[in-house]
Parts: sequence; structure tokens; C-alpha cells
Amino acid sequence: VLIDWLAAGLDPEKSVLFVQSHIPQHAELHLVLSMITPLPWLERCPTYKEKIEEGAATTYGLLGYPVLQAADILIYRADRVPVGEDQLPHLELTREIARRFNTLYGKVFPEPEPILSTSPRIMGTDGKKKMGKSYDNYIALSDTPDAIKKKVMSMFTDPTKVYRGDAGHPDDCNVYAYHKIFGEGSEEDMKKIATQCREGELGCTACKTKLTDALIAYLAPFREKRKQIEASKAEITKIMLTGKERASCEALATMKEVKKAMRMDY
Repeated sequence: VLIDWLAAGLDPEKSVLFVQSHIPQHAELHLVLSMITPLPWLERCPTYKEKIEEGAATTYGLLGYPVLQAADILIYRADRVPVGEDQLPHLELTREIARRFNTLYGKVFPEPEPILSTSPRIMGTDGKKKMGKSYDNYIALSDTPDAIKKKVMSMFTDPTKVYRGDAGHPDDCNVYAYHKIFGEGSEEDMKKIATQCREGELGCTACKTKLTDALIAYLAPFREKRKQIEASKAEITKIMLTGKERASCEALATMKEVKKAMRMDY
């Protein structure tokens, strides 16, 4: 994961990169926050409901995971957090937990606001759920061209477009949604693809081939940079250790303030 982040452009001089389990204050703050978080707040989380509907076991680990997420954010007293659209309910819960703590013990935590990208939600290759490893419907940044081609060619398209000459509905097609994010060319080029689809001039296989070429080209610089970073194991370890030291300083300072506010600083 760290190699992926570095290849994607994160700078360890600007972004503190570390392994969560190396910072025990995450778990410590999670325990504190779990003592003030009402059960109904957690039971209403969309992700929890979705997992239960899918047959997941009703463990505290699943129910209380959003509290750990809140601890991950609040331990560094973040005021803005980059998230996907599906994580907005969890961030709102974090704000509620921060507000509750501040009301009970005095203002320690800011109430973090979201930062959304221009593509806040990307559906998986199955077109049914958000992209994610747990759903096995994802295209990895490090996928080879052959792997990308295989995944794109298996993507679901407009079910009403059976034959090439049939009129398509690009706005309802997941492949076209990917084109708008990753496609090569200008906005006019994207409109041309949509028009050709609607008029039956562009078949689904040809459309997927265009997307395959666009994705392979889009991810080529990432794959090349990733190969270079993978060869520097010592540097990767150094980044993690430096990140651990920097994160620990902030986490310890926050827990000191938490314990002081709760009169636990003994």
C-alpha cells in the first residue's frame, strides 16, 4: 500500500506515512471514544447495515469500526479529511463524536470537514457496488495491461444494447462513466463517444477497447514509478520509521490533552 501511495505522488516530506498499528494511541483513543458513543449512532451507519444485509457477523469489530475511524482522524486533530462520497456518513459520525467529547470535557477536537475530489465515487467493474477489493470488482493501479484488458472486457454495459446497431444509453453505462474520468481526449471526444453510442455507431466491444487503451496509458507512468520504488526496500523502511516517529509525537500530544480534559492525567 505504501508503495502505491508513493508511486501515486504522495511526498513523505509533506505527508506523514506510517502503519496504524505502530501507533498505540489510535487504539487508546478508540477505547475512550467508544465509552461516549451511543449504540444507535453506530447501528444507523449505512456501511454497517449493508454488511449485515450481506450476512456479516454482528461483531463489535464491525459495529464499532466507525469509532476507530473517528479515532484515526481525531488523534491528529484534523480539520479537513479527503474522503470518498460513501464515507461522508462516517465523517459526520466523527463530527458528532468530537462534538460530544467537547461538550462533556471541553474543546479538544475540531469538527473535521470533508474534501471531495472531482470523482467522489467510482463504481466497480460489476457496475453494482462501489469499487473495492472486498467486492473483487476493482482495477488496481499496479495491474498489468493484460489484467486491465481482462477486467474492462468483463465490465457490464447497457443491457438494452444487444447488437452494435442498437441505440445505447451512455449515461446509464458504467463503461462510459469510466470514459468520462479516465478517457483520452477532450470533452468533445467524450461527447462523440456518447453520440456514437446513442446512434448505434459504436459497439460495446469497441467502446471497451477504447477504454482499455485509455486506462493502460493513464496508469503507465504509475506502473513505471512503482517498479523504481519497489527496488528501494531500505528507503521504504526508512519512510515508515520516520513516519512512526512523527505520528507518535502528534498522537502522544493529543492523548495528553484528552487525559487532561478528562482529568485522567495522573
